[in-house]
Amino acid sequence: MIKHIVFFGLAESAEGKTKLENAQIIKTELENLKNLIPEIKSIEVGINSPNAPKTNFDIALYSEFDSFETLDIYQEHPEHKRVAAYIGKVRTERAAVDYVV
Repeated sequence: MIKHIVFFGLAESAEGKTKLENAQIIKTELENLKNLIPEIKSIEVGINSPNAPKTNFDIALYSEFDSFETLDIYQEHPEHKRVAAYIGKVRTERAAVDYVV
């Protein structure tokens, strides 16, 4: 199994929305991919708590896949690319780790 973990830092405002509005859109859109991309074993998106340190990232994505091949299918899927394009417009930074369990 592959665990795919991504962290995003978001702009204070982008695309006419606040950071929190964009975080909520991203959470909804990413979690909905489970209904559109069968290769996703599980997916969870968390929005950083307002009480957490300001140095934290704003969003955490946790997802699981059977293999790197199914992870690649997910990453190349048109629906993932659509969501990723939106994230690209509102994010300021990104960090990711993919590891085998």
